[in-house]
Amino acid sequence: MPYNEQSITSVRRWSPKTFSFTTTRPEGFRFENGQFVTLGLRREGRLIPRAYSIVSDPREPDLEFLSIHVPDGQLTSQLAELGVGDSVWINSKVTGSLTLEHVLPGRNLYLLATGTGIAPFISLIRGKKVFEHFERVILVHSVRTAPELSYREEIEHRAGDRLRYVPTVTREAHANTRRGAELFRSGELFRMLDLPAADAELDRVMLCGNPEMNREMTEFLKAAGWTMTNYKGVGNFTVEQAFVGTRAGD
Repeated sequence: MPYNEQSITSVRRWSPKTFSFTTTRPEGFRFENGQFVTLGLRREGRLIPRAYSIVSDPREPDLEFLSIHVPDGQLTSQLAELGVGDSVWINSKVTGSLTLEHVLPGRNLYLLATGTGIAPFISLIRGKKVFEHFERVILVHSVRTAPELSYREEIEHRAGDRLRYVPTVTREAHANTRRGAELFRSGELFRMLDLPAADAELDRVMLCGNPEMNREMTEFLKAAGWTMTNYKGVGNFTVEQAFVGTRAGD
């Protein structure tokens, strides 16, 4: 697949470990809320690519990405040093399993993210369609330290009855110190929000984060009678299998 050279238009540091950046958008580049694309840097004539979820809404002129900074990482250590005007290379193909086409419409949509796994969910809540498919969207974001709660102000500004936001911080004093997946499995999440318990017949779940969270929640949901979307058909929960941002590893 062809890569297009694009320019960085802005950079924001959220924490020592996380940052976001925007780039120009290749001509004719189209995507759906929740998808990811491969981007990279050219070094010594070689492209170093990794998959990143797109934070932007498709209506926005630029593309936005959220990344972890791995100090010794082959890509992110160099990406973190770039500034406005520097070049990145963006693939023309987009894909991903966190779009609205990957879950049936329903009552409440639960978005469970860890770290930079929140990226595709920001794209979803910036769009209009998710609120046409569901009565409520519940976004649960688990991180280790408070500065890693990327986009917190934006989410809180958007939050209301249709969008509920639950940030959790596991390694600092915080109102919620339990992981979002634990809150979901224990039922505490629904009590906190005064919502009925998640029901596989009515509600839907999207997962994006570290492999352990994805695996544990997938096993839990399947054991409870939920059906994961796969090549056989659309189910009531979906998980992003690709590496996006945090899970690129370097």
